[in-house]
Amino acid sequence: MITALVLAAGRSRRMGVQKLLLPLAGQPMIARVVDRVLRSPVDEVLVVTGRDAKLIAEALAGRRVRFVANADTQAEMLSSVRCGLAALPDRCDGVLIVLGDQPGITAETVALLIDAFRSGRGKIVVPSHNGRRGHPLLLSAAYREEIQTRYDDVGLRGLLRAHAADVFEVEVSSPGVLLDIDEPQDYERAAAEFHDAEQPPSDTDAPGDQRR
Repeated sequence: MITALVLAAGRSRRMGVQKLLLPLAGQPMIARVVDRVLRSPVDEVLVVTGRDAKLIAEALAGRRVRFVANADTQAEMLSSVRCGLAALPDRCDGVLIVLGDQPGITAETVALLIDAFRSGRGKIVVPSHNGRRGHPLLLSAAYREEIQTRYDDVGLRGLLRAHAADVFEVEVSSPGVLLDIDEPQDYERAAAEFHDAEQPPSDTDAPGDQRR
């Protein structure tokens, strides 16, 4: 069983507003991320929320997800990961760690990670694009207890360093594995990109039109 942990407890300090509720191509950012995870081969989606839990839940209304509360509203990402890990079902053997502010995630990328994990190529599977590692990460649930007690200062980077031989990189074509949204200019670029990417062609764009 593969469970996705979508991290949605951040305070969005650099953005100045709750970035996960900002619109992208007609829906809140967190809804875009969760919808793509739900289209992937994961078996369950857990959303870890913080002080904006009610608003996040409203943005995800009607979706097949389970919510997990991180009571520490000042905590960093590792705290949310630990909350999610503590809520995993016993039968879970793989955990997909998804950033709630990664709107470029695709179901196809998640499927590639799961295929690599299921085929035994790595206990820790990471996507890379043009040689750069990104997110989401797919981890064996066997690391659950270790993550709960270690890596306070370095987060999951410490796990990857401690178990470098267990890491398998999957090269993907999508640059979305490298994109997350931290500051207003990041959001402005993403809003323009996803708006343009999801617009229907205009009447003047004839088939075979090569304009870019």
